[in-house]
Amino acid sequence: MQHPALLKLMYLVSPALPVGAYAYSQGQEYAVDSGWLKSDGELEAWIHGIMTQGIGMLDAPCLIRLYDAWQIENFDNVNYWNSYLLASRETSELLLEDEQLGMALSRLLVSLELTGHQHVLAQPASFTTLFAYVGVAWKIPKTELMYGFIWAWLENQIAAATKSVPLGQTHAQQLATRLIDYIPAIVDKAHRLLDDDIGASLAGLAIASAKHERQYSRLFRS
Repeated sequence: MQHPALLKLMYLVSPALPVGAYAYSQGQEYAVDSGWLKSDGELEAWIHGIMTQGIGMLDAPCLIRLYDAWQIENFDNVNYWNSYLLASRETSELLLEDEQLGMALSRLLVSLELTGHQHVLAQPASFTTLFAYVGVAWKIPKTELMYGFIWAWLENQIAAATKSVPLGQTHAQQLATRLIDYIPAIVDKAHRLLDDDIGASLAGLAIASAKHERQYSRLFRS
């Protein structure tokens, strides 16, 4: 990957990117509060499961298709996979998270004078859809973009764990270094998935998210 594209990818996956991803735990907060995740091992299994069976089976392969569609300006396919992603969110909280992250990224893109997406999408944009759009616009290679996308998600989950478990900084980094090793296999599998194999239904995540919607006291929006 050329240096300019690498630098743009580093910018795109930075936790300082002003889209508000830090405000979401994707059910992790409820899982901790309810006693489901009491140890580093249970937390690791939780994040690993969502990363491999959720992100790896839904967002990552959709990111591939969205990247290809943006690249050849096949806007019907852009809208199809955008709709597919939004329809796949299993709770209102997870759907709202995706739409709000998408809106925040869209506003940032407009400020950066990247406006080619505005008149293409027929409904609210998934964050993944716009992430793919930026990757194409900034000429970030598709596979490297996927690595960055999954790493950014993982880093946010680890950051959430430092607040909700709470998880110490050293343990957090140890957990991150173990889980990061799974990313290459996730990306490789996503490249091989057929359209009919794309999709994820994670009962534990859906229950945690639904319960979190009415959790009395919470730090995160999901």
